Amino acid sequence: MELFASIRRNSLGLAIFAVLTAGLIAITHQLTDHTIKNNILDAQISAFNEILPANLYDNDLTKDTAILPADPLLGSEEGIKIHIARKNGEVSGIIFETIAPRGYNGNLDMLVAIDKNGVVTGSRVISHKETPGLGDKVDLKKSKWILSFANKSLDNPDLKGWGVKKDGGDFDQFTGATITPRAVVRAVKNTLIYFDQHKDTLLAY
Repeated sequence: MELFASIRRNSLGLAIFAVLTAGLIAITHQLTDHTIKNNILDAQISAFNEILPANLYDNDLTKDTAILPADPLLGSEEGIKIHIARKNGEVSGIIFETIAPRGYNGNLDMLVAIDKNGVVTGSRVISHKETPGLGDKVDLKKSKWILSFANKSLDNPDLKGWGVKKDGGDFDQFTGATITPRAVVRAVKNTLIYFDQHKDTLLAY
């Protein structure tokens, strides 16, 4: 009887421990999940502020969004998200979560901000797998190359200029790495072309 009582006490203790542990894990997960989401949101807002002048919008870019249908110009076989900038209720620009396919080590995820006049206000590569010291120079932390797209449009330069210098274009490539900058230049150009082709629809959101 004493043995059974001991087993019962141990089992009860283990059960209580399991319940407390599960509860602690659930609470920790809830707290860390909230923190992670906040950190992602803060990083997103920071990126938006870097590529789109604050005087161009007065709305919440993280909530004013839409999903565009898949289009080769946007580099994805799935729909992509856009963030709509508004000033006094009117669309003043669009931030595209576009993709630069065919980088050296795969696709590069990008943000490209274009104002209502079809001018790039800024762009960033936000995710990539490019080779450190070579293709990773598309990252602003590694070089200022990505800043060269600011104030560019389909007219500045013309379409022939939308390429790396090795291909006869206006944009620098990296020493020993042409594929990655070529992919990024093409992605920004294609996003501008998409904006130009769908401008009326985009500005009517």
